[in-house]
Amino acid sequence: MRYFEVRRARIEIIPMIDIMLFLLVFFAMMTIRMIPTSGHLSKLPTSSTAAKIPPPKLLVEVKDDGSFWAEGTVRSAAQITEMVSSKNPKELAVTIAGGDRVTLQQLMLAIDAVKSGGAIQIGLAAKTKTE
Repeated sequence: MRYFEVRRARIEIIPMIDIMLFLLVFFAMMTIRMIPTSGHLSKLPTSSTAAKIPPPKLLVEVKDDGSFWAEGTVRSAAQITEMVSSKNPKELAVTIAGGDRVTLQQLMLAIDAVKSGGAIQIGLAAKTKTE
């Protein structure tokens, strides 16, 4: 008499676990993309007069070896100039960040590359002494 046997309802949780894992990964990736900087620098120089500014439209990082890092890749000074000039430089806010071991000459090369592209809104990244 299999026809009259009552079957109990089963809740399948494996598809629900798959969906929850997908949502977790999705929100983690979106959160990572919302961070404006790439997070390569660990030691910014300190300044007692550092002020908060809005997130930059372009962040140029100067590495200890003198290389430039912008938009996720290493770039030369000529490539930085070309990148700035192609992005409406009069309204482009550029922030230049360098570690505490970056020389003044390396920093000036980055500023010259950005200015050669036509940008006029240039900021230098620093931490306040209390951070």
